[in-house]
Amino acid sequence: MRCLVLWLAGVTALLLIVESSQAHDPDQDILEISEVRVSGEKPVAASSQQFITDKEILLQPQGRPAQILRLIPGFITAEHSGGAGKADQYFLRGFDADHGTDVAFFIDNMPINLRTHGHGQGYTDLNFIIPETIQGIDVVKGTYHAEFGDFNTAGAVRFKTREVLQENVAQGAGGQFDTQRYLLMLSPTKDEVRTLFAADGYYTNGPFENDNRYFRFNLLGKATMNPTVRSEFSVTGSYNKANWNGSGEIPFRKVTDGTIDRFGAIDPSEGGKTERATGRLQYHYDTPSNGRFFADAYLQYYKMDLWTNFTFFLDDPVNGDGIIQHDQRYMYGGNLGYQQTGELLGIRTAATAGFQVRNDSISNIRLGTQTKRTATGTIVESAVDEASYSPYVKLELQPTPWMRVVGGLRADYFTFDVTNLCDTCPQQPAGSKGSSQVSPKANLILGPWFNTELFVNYGTGFHSNDARSTVVGASTPLARAQGTEVGVRSRPWGPERLELLATFWWLNINSELVFVGDAGTTEARGPTRRYGVEVGARGQVYGPFYVNGSFTWTHAEFKDGLAIPLAPDLTAFAALIMRWPEGLSSQLQMTYLGVRNLTEDRTVKAPSWTVFDLTERYQLPIKLSHGRLEAFMFVQNLFDSQWEGATYAFASRLPGEPAGGVQDIHFVPGNPRFFMGGVAWYF
Repeated sequence: MRCLVLWLAGVTALLLIVESSQAHDPDQDILEISEVRVSGEKPVAASSQQFITDKEILLQPQGRPAQILRLIPGFITAEHSGGAGKADQYFLRGFDADHGTDVAFFIDNMPINLRTHGHGQGYTDLNFIIPETIQGIDVVKGTYHAEFGDFNTAGAVRFKTREVLQENVAQGAGGQFDTQRYLLMLSPTKDEVRTLFAADGYYTNGPFENDNRYFRFNLLGKATMNPTVRSEFSVTGSYNKANWNGSGEIPFRKVTDGTIDRFGAIDPSEGGKTERATGRLQYHYDTPSNGRFFADAYLQYYKMDLWTNFTFFLDDPVNGDGIIQHDQRYMYGGNLGYQQTGELLGIRTAATAGFQVRNDSISNIRLGTQTKRTATGTIVESAVDEASYSPYVKLELQPTPWMRVVGGLRADYFTFDVTNLCDTCPQQPAGSKGSSQVSPKANLILGPWFNTELFVNYGTGFHSNDARSTVVGASTPLARAQGTEVGVRSRPWGPERLELLATFWWLNINSELVFVGDAGTTEARGPTRRYGVEVGARGQVYGPFYVNGSFTWTHAEFKDGLAIPLAPDLTAFAALIMRWPEGLSSQLQMTYLGVRNLTEDRTVKAPSWTVFDLTERYQLPIKLSHGRLEAFMFVQNLFDSQWEGATYAFASRLPGEPAGGVQDIHFVPGNPRFFMGGVAWYF
């Protein structure tokens, strides 16, 4: 905690200096006027960069916050364990990013990925986010942006929470499988201090024969104020608690022979529980000379227990192969920087310099054996202190009206310290190590000509590896990635109409993390190469009709020519949105995930699947003394397709089978058709 105290003390001192200089600013004598908000699209540095608005988010099926990620071209999410409580499995740009290894996630500039996590490197559980509190999502792909570091190989996703509500909301919803959701959002003050308070409760038993009993509770509070006319300060706190039962990944052979149903389980004792509390501070000060000073700080407490059984009776034919994964930590850090815009030698210029620091103080990370959630042994138990220090600079130049050049340089220095907490365990990693990387970035933007821009991007990035394997030399500390893309964005029918996107990209990484079925974790593998194409369209087609669609193709393999297990070749997404003048909004959405190789020799494959979802929101024509009512309904898997979520190939054993087990496909069944509806009161 000493690093956090020093960081906060430094930020506080800088804030006092800035506010002190503000007190002597002659511009303070200028007459203040009421705030005027100007909206417009931010300039982007790559054809694949995107901003997802809250209007699109509200039309997504509710229940799992990760579902809104399907709005990102080429981004697919899948449930991982037959229970809704843990992090989803993420697919992007030919990566099976597992729970977040190759996609960096942030909320209000606080990183969400957890390093050296008990279940998987970069573990990203988004269930602590209340979707309706999100104002928008910034999405970048590739390794071309200096402000993003660890886990930013395939891309980065940054959630931004609202400051204030125009209308308070009370909402109740219910659906099949005993599903219930309740939401309350309030903004008690909206002027000098803008506040937002939200509470979310969710429960479902799911379609499984053994009830999920998934319960999730979220709280969020945020206050935003302007200490001076040029500065803004916000403080945010959140709390999440959840527990659930899981059906696990079931063997295909036992479904086909009728031993169990698709929604049955071999070990119904699987499941988990988690708890998370966060605090975030954000500040910025705009100088009279077109500069901006910004500072953020965050603190997070996190705890998780996960009970799983991947191979059933392969290793222990008597008690079974159940494992428990435990993680408890504090994660804290912040960002500090300054941006200056102006002219240099007659060229429009924006220069940014920043520094990011983060520390994961893991008091206990443990892997052990269990039978029906009763611990039977410990395999490895450690305490880990992992820190990173990351200065970066970014320079944007516009030498002509039709050319922008963005360059950046980022340096990351990591320290890994692992302490063994179990002297009798089979695995006892311990030691210290440091590692660093310098990552250059470059972006060229040409246009617009005829409402069209061309993009060329290059950059290097990385993901870190588990500290326990790093200190014993089993993996490189930082897996370097190198990426390039060229693309185009065009609005041929005008700036307010349909936008067309096309991107061709390449990405090489020197150490791939792959799933190990019999251990339920990942391990470092050799270098890989990927390239692919993304095309998309989004915006207004005609009148009330809007579309958001994309198609991606990816070729991914190890550099020795073997296939990368689980890497999808084809993905597609399409949404037709209709905003009727009578207060009705409709969305028909299609998600497609193509065939994936499950083994490196390409002999076993996971089938493709296509799922349709329907959402309707209707403002009821009922006159109230205060506020308005809105009814909503959504149907997931509209045509009741039979599909599989997480799918793997590995050996497992059931009673009566050979001692060496049976190689088989293991999968989590995708949800059947599911109805849910409710009413929201806006007041």
